[in-house]
Amino acid sequence: MANQNAKGIKRLVNACFFSIAGLKATWQHEEAFRQEIFLACVGVPAAFYLTVDSVERVLLISSLVMILIVELLNSAIEAVVDRVGTEHHELSGRAKDIGSAAVMLTMIMAGITWLIILI
Repeated sequence: MANQNAKGIKRLVNACFFSIAGLKATWQHEEAFRQEIFLACVGVPAAFYLTVDSVERVLLISSLVMILIVELLNSAIEAVVDRVGTEHHELSGRAKDIGSAAVMLTMIMAGITWLIILI
């Protein structure tokens, strides 16, 4: 494991490795993330294919990236809750539900963004 007390460029390099490890773990353990990656792999090239201006293209792509970001945060919340305990607890369920709601709202926002720009 990389030194977590590193400074300067070494800290940035370590952070990149930790981030890549997080992406790999999410890919491996979260089916929703894999599905959203597939959506982005279809949507990002489509955004370049569409005849839209640069700002609209950025909005289309950003809305898809935002789904991935929120899914990563939701997966982190779920991992921490599961680490604390697997027994049912009202607060654990609430935390997971709130994370899931954040993903859903982000997907709705992305869908609305795509609809407004394409219609």
